[in-house]
Amino acid sequence: AVERGPGAAYHMFVLMEDLLDKLKLLNYEEEALRRHNMRPLSRCPWPAGGWRRRRPRPEGVRVAAGGGPGEHYFALPTNPGEQFFMFCTLAAWLITKAGHPFEQPQEYDDPNAIISSVLSELRSFGRPVDFPPSKLKAGYGEQACYVLDCLAEEALKHTGFSWKRPAYPTEELEEEEITEDDAELKLNKLEEDVVEEESDNEDNFIDLNVLKAQTYRSDMNDSAKQEEILQSTTGAAEWNLEVERVLPQLKVTVRTDNKDWRIHVEQMHQHKDGIESSLKETRGYLDKLHNEISRTLEKINSREKYINSQLEHLVQEYRSAQALLSEAKEKYQEGSGGVTERIRVLSEITELLERVKQETEEKGSSMTDGAPLVKIKQALTKLKQETIQMDIQIGVMEHTLLQSKLKEKSNMTRDMHATMIPEATVGAY
Repeated sequence: AVERGPGAAYHMFVLMEDLLDKLKLLNYEEEALRRHNMRPLSRCPWPAGGWRRRRPRPEGVRVAAGGGPGEHYFALPTNPGEQFFMFCTLAAWLITKAGHPFEQPQEYDDPNAIISSVLSELRSFGRPVDFPPSKLKAGYGEQACYVLDCLAEEALKHTGFSWKRPAYPTEELEEEEITEDDAELKLNKLEEDVVEEESDNEDNFIDLNVLKAQTYRSDMNDSAKQEEILQSTTGAAEWNLEVERVLPQLKVTVRTDNKDWRIHVEQMHQHKDGIESSLKETRGYLDKLHNEISRTLEKINSREKYINSQLEHLVQEYRSAQALLSEAKEKYQEGSGGVTERIRVLSEITELLERVKQETEEKGSSMTDGAPLVKIKQALTKLKQETIQMDIQIGVMEHTLLQSKLKEKSNMTRDMHATMIPEATVGAY
């Protein structure tokens, strides 16, 4: 940007404004945006932040804080996803409008494929592309404006658009309205103003009657002189002095303006004279060159006929070889189709075989593996230990139960002996 000049940073804004005018000439609002329910690129700027959606809002949807995409839509970054989708949509429509059928991209298509297709179409129009395709991924910038502007120009050329001469409106002179205050003038004041103006411009006015009388007398004198004087008595020196005296007054100075049509006409005449003079010199060389070229073409035609007559049998052999080659290609295509089908079947069988091998290996490994046996032995050992512990706990419980029974029996026996009192003891009382 620095090498191109200080205004190169603002070149994209100029491109965007030209692009917007060209899109309006192509009626893009009706043909492109309304079909995809998008808002037009109006000149009203959006608020800071832009849209929050990936795709443009459809018409009829109200947006908070108002506004629409500005005239610098592709020049400034607002929403890269939305701007890239708008760029792809407009580029596809412009390419189709320029006479090259182009499929409308969808929202989830590969961006690299879309960009490469757009750039290839742009190169097919003869437009140079001296920037990497990654510059278009953001959907904004000078490169995006350049691509859309070139495509819009090609679309205008294909539709046969041409600029017409501007029709300037006729300016009507407005009648000055006389107010009542200006109309109410005193007669004395008006006469004074007229007298002052006549006194100021007295030297600049000429009486028409006096001028008419002078002209009549001069005409009479001239006619009398023409009749009387048949030979001039004025010398050459007097004529030269008179010419030198009158020459400054007769000189007319015209300001030269490059935009004046007279200068352009004079330049056109000069160029025409130069072209005619150059054409006279070069016509002979061109005629000579034309004669030489025609003779050479005649020689080439004769040589062609001779070569064709000499090589006719070789041409026939070549055509037969071409026919055999086409037959061989057809057979090869048929054979390749069968080979492809067999390769597909072989791949399916190979996949099935691999699956069977894997299952067989898993079963074989499970059968030869001693890990389950070791686990069973460990479980049996653990069961034996738990059985021994349970036997010990059962023995302890049985011993405890036996002790409790014996204790209870001894207590019952003691109680029985305590209730039986001897008779001798009873009689003594």
